[in-house]
Amino acid sequence: MADIAVPARDAASAPRVRSGPSDGVWIGTGAWLVLLLGVLFIVLPVGSLLQRSLWNGAGEWVGLANYITYLQTPALVESVGRSLRLSAIAAVLCVLLAYGYAYALTQSCMRHKGMFRAVALVPLLAPSLLMAISLIYLFGNQGLLKGWVAPFGGIYGELGIVIGSVLWTFPHALLILLTSMATQDGRLQEAARTLGASPWRVFCTVTLPASRYGLLMSVVVVFVLVITDFGVPKVIGGSANVLATDLYRQVVGQQNFAMGAVVGVWLLLPAVGAFLLERHFRRKQAAALGARASLYQPQPDALRDRLLWIYCALVGVCLLAVIGVALFASLATFWPYNLSPSLRHYDFDNMDGGGWASYFNSLRMALGAAVLGTVCAFFSAWLVDKPRTHGTVRELANMVLNLPLAVPGLALGIGYIFFFNSPGNPLNGLYGTMAILIICTVVHFFSVAHLTMLAAMRQLDREFEVVSESLGVPVWKTLLRVHLPICLPALLQVAGFFFVNAMTTVSAVVFLYAPHTTLASVAVLNMDDAGTVAPAAAMAVLIFLTSAAVRCVLALVSHLLLSRTQRWRQR
Repeated sequence: MADIAVPARDAASAPRVRSGPSDGVWIGTGAWLVLLLGVLFIVLPVGSLLQRSLWNGAGEWVGLANYITYLQTPALVESVGRSLRLSAIAAVLCVLLAYGYAYALTQSCMRHKGMFRAVALVPLLAPSLLMAISLIYLFGNQGLLKGWVAPFGGIYGELGIVIGSVLWTFPHALLILLTSMATQDGRLQEAARTLGASPWRVFCTVTLPASRYGLLMSVVVVFVLVITDFGVPKVIGGSANVLATDLYRQVVGQQNFAMGAVVGVWLLLPAVGAFLLERHFRRKQAAALGARASLYQPQPDALRDRLLWIYCALVGVCLLAVIGVALFASLATFWPYNLSPSLRHYDFDNMDGGGWASYFNSLRMALGAAVLGTVCAFFSAWLVDKPRTHGTVRELANMVLNLPLAVPGLALGIGYIFFFNSPGNPLNGLYGTMAILIICTVVHFFSVAHLTMLAAMRQLDREFEVVSESLGVPVWKTLLRVHLPICLPALLQVAGFFFVNAMTTVSAVVFLYAPHTTLASVAVLNMDDAGTVAPAAAMAVLIFLTSAAVRCVLALVSHLLLSRTQRWRQR
């Protein structure tokens, strides 16, 4: 294969060669299988959630009666307004902070950009619970800086939800803004400076309008992350109930599954709306970058670069300090009276929450999700992009596989309860096992992985398929010998994505674990509920360190693979 060279124009103009009968059968079978699995593990559980919201506790059809009862309950209606308000506030604050950070990394010549970027992405490796626990140690009743928030009524409640949400969503907003600002057309800024525009005028008339779609997308994404998050409001929300905690209380606390389904539907609505808005803004942003655009190359400015360095340093210190406080507290003998180091809080077997078994369960689930999710994402992306037959089925499968982007983890988790715990479901045996936790986690995060692999597949020239078809090579050989080796770096990235999210997630799996499958993130929640905050911090820190170690190993392997690929291409 490597010795055969086909000119690009000849490959493009070559007559389309039909795949052999066996190839068509395999492609059709794979496409229908992907569509079937998507319907089974995505569409039907969400449909079960919608269906259960129209039944009462006895399993009788009541139509919209549950929704009417919900709207007639002042406390529940108040939580809807609070969720929308706090999510909007957190989204605006987070995006403003992230915009300044992204501007510094893309529009300046300040030093240590790589270090600042790495520091800003550190919260991605930690569960949102860790941020809330750290805020308790800093500003709680026994916090080091509790006097700072005393005039605002303390950290427990709406203030804590907003601050904790901003901290853990900061890297998500930053990644979107970095992508948006790094692809701006530099010709516009050069023209504005040539005409004598001041730096502030260039920013207001060129930089800011060019990044408007990135700003809007980041606001939408952060809003959805905050309104669907369960960890931060559960740990530090106090009496400030939001939709996520209401859902947990209805299902776990009161066993009111019908009303829990109603809350899940309310939680689903803003996520679906935000998903549609985000896709609209993404298409607008893609259209804004022309084919003749040239990437902006910033020019040194001593004062600007120094001020932006100070700003990034302050934000980075705050992010590291929050995580550092949790690490320090997990090692302190008795906070805040005896701060001498000790490992007593890591003796999880003598604590509530599941012991060390919960940590090893999380490792098993994370490894299973990484393997299963990566394999499924690779084959689903290949089936969607590369074959030229069964187009309708492949498009339907692609649409179904993108649905989890619009389904919050809590809504997905309760949908899995209703669907898989149904006595008439042949798959009822999965409920309460490690397999259901792995499947739910893969489904929860699958859309991002699928889109990542799809982007990697679309970077491969169609010439590979044309040459293989002309030589009569079966599609599975081309898949294993060409697509798989070239996509290995992307596969490692996807595997790391699944592993880290499986270690840190709590929203979807909090409804699905059994006593023998308790997870580390759930153990953090249970220990915090029991009042043992220090062991909860210790478990959260252990999750963070594990995620960081795995990401570092995968990054090293990916770097070695990229270096090897570059050397192969040079030869």
